[in-house]
Amino acid sequence: MSDAVWILGASMTKFGRYPEKDVIDLATEAALSALGDGGVTMQDMDVLAVGNIGESSAMVAQRLQKQIGQTGIPAYNTANACATGATAVRIAYLSILAGEADMALVVGVEKMGKAGLLGAANKARSDRNEFTPSGRYGSIMGVEGILGTGLMPGVFAQAGMEYAHANSGVGFEQFAKVAEKNHSHSTLNPLAQYQKAFSLEEIMRSELIAYPNTLLMCCPTGDGAAGVVLVSDAKLKSLDPDQRRRAVKISASVLTSDPWTESAQVQPDVNTLTRQAADQAYEKAGVGPKDLDLVELHDCFATAELIHYDNLRLCEPGGAGAFIDERGPWRDGTTPVNVSGGLISKGHPLGATGVANLYEVATHLRGEAGDRQIEGAQVGLTHVIGLGSACAIHILERRAA
Repeated sequence: MSDAVWILGASMTKFGRYPEKDVIDLATEAALSALGDGGVTMQDMDVLAVGNIGESSAMVAQRLQKQIGQTGIPAYNTANACATGATAVRIAYLSILAGEADMALVVGVEKMGKAGLLGAANKARSDRNEFTPSGRYGSIMGVEGILGTGLMPGVFAQAGMEYAHANSGVGFEQFAKVAEKNHSHSTLNPLAQYQKAFSLEEIMRSELIAYPNTLLMCCPTGDGAAGVVLVSDAKLKSLDPDQRRRAVKISASVLTSDPWTESAQVQPDVNTLTRQAADQAYEKAGVGPKDLDLVELHDCFATAELIHYDNLRLCEPGGAGAFIDERGPWRDGTTPVNVSGGLISKGHPLGATGVANLYEVATHLRGEAGDRQIEGAQVGLTHVIGLGSACAIHILERRAA
């Protein structure tokens, strides 16, 4: 049995819209890039895990093998809402810890295009591919309007407003500042779906989707894929020095689901779900929130990111408003959050997101993030929520010299 699991190779496609490519095209691109980044081949893999929602019953892992090498290894197909890709990583991670594999390939992939519920005006703008403060996205994750709170904008809008009511210093402006930060961060990420900064005023004045989330505070849909190659500690020691030097340790891998309660839950409890996963992850990794050099968390909406500052213990209890006001989660802040641009700008192809978060943090820990690099990054955390419900957290650490 392995006592540690490492990320050996990592990759992601640029998120966007690829009408000329199908799911397998995108998955193949990410898989081959991750293998190449790790200096290994499909022949070296002992297990394959693929995360995908849109074609979850279509044996995507096996179809991917037909493109990159049918070697007879176990192939897992995973679907777990927005936590799909991170869940696929955990499957491979556990296979290595159990001693059933020395190397594993994980791919998260999604082809969403302009999926979503749009008002007629937004649909017209999206068909023209207009890039304006009020209509720059082809679609977002379930535009709400008069449809109520059953869709994701309403769920996370309500969660944000509950936090605002319970804690002072949190209002429309603080939520908008989250989006301002992430749009700004995206300008340094060449793989982000959108790379345009917006002023706080533009964000607050853009089309209202589900208060307090405006259009520019919501993630877009799109296409994309990401891949990682995982390796056991024993196998890593047998590889060449360059491969070992770039390896990133997975210090904790945690997956939680909703706990049972006696009272009926009208809305998913995204707070308890994340807090339980965070506490377990910190304990397993032997680190605390103050040890984190960067965080990639699930900002499907600006309200979601702000409440997760508190849920992940990145700020004092009830202090998420002050944390964003003081620029704590900016690149130059005390704990940089979503340096990639986050889901709000980087994009959110569901199955790819959890793996892409690992790619982003691993790239910083390797010192290979270019203009967006967090200097001297040693420890990072990734977080993703799949409502249905699941929460996956991974803590990564830079390999000691």
